[in-house]
Amino acid sequence: MDYSNEVLTMSVPEAGEKYFGLSRNGSYNAASRGDIPTIKIGRLVRVPVRALEAMLDRASAKAGT
Repeated sequence: MDYSNEVLTMSVPEAGEKYFGLSRNGSYNAASRGDIPTIKIGRLVRVPVRALEAMLDRASAKAGT
């Protein structure tokens, strides 16, 4: 699979807004609770898109059963 044009990470506020409709503060609160998966690179906190989408896929599968 070619990932050259795929966004692999995004900021916490971007992910919270895009996937959950959260505000900036709500996004950071969700990330600190572990509701949004994050990785730290130095002081930078990023959301790995594939991990977030996999988490949402698992939640959808549970909801559908």
